[in-house]
Amino acid sequence: MMYTSINEVVKNRRSVFPPQYNNTPVSKEFIQMLLENANWAPTHRLTQPWRFKIVQGNAKDRFGAFLSDTYTDITSDDEFSPFKHKKIRNNCESASAVVVICMQRDPKKRIPEWEEIAATAMAVQNMWLTCTANGVGCYWSSPKLIDYMSDFFDFEDGERCLGFFYLGNYDQDEDMTSKRSSINDKIQWMD
Repeated sequence: MMYTSINEVVKNRRSVFPPQYNNTPVSKEFIQMLLENANWAPTHRLTQPWRFKIVQGNAKDRFGAFLSDTYTDITSDDEFSPFKHKKIRNNCESASAVVVICMQRDPKKRIPEWEEIAATAMAVQNMWLTCTANGVGCYWSSPKLIDYMSDFFDFEDGERCLGFFYLGNYDQDEDMTSKRSSINDKIQWMD
């Protein structure tokens, strides 16, 4: 479904999970546009802290194996879930691409780290809205596994992983309604 106004795009943004994706690949051109839109997020002092690693094809298979093996390694026998182990690998298999969301800390530490995390999250929101506007499914996951990404990727000093952004086309006949309580419950007017 295509939306015509920013209000429609914002109100129709949803998490579309990897099991919902179909086998139609997301084009490299779309991913490039997605990342270009991410690059226009607000950034204090122009640190532009967002970094992305795009995992596709055979690399996606290796990434899924790494994540499921790491889950096995870091999880006690009591807490291990065969369902979760399989889900980790299946998420990678179902996605057309996985965009690994990273944040590069300003080496001069001119601004608080939370502002760079917030800027990166705004870049991801731009990606999410781009997906919504173009009828592409996406989901941001931030499992404990993100703490182990330096075992798979070569990070720059001060760079770290904030999550995985799964991408995939999906059949849009599903009911994607969502509920929000009234904004009036969350604001306080002061004159």
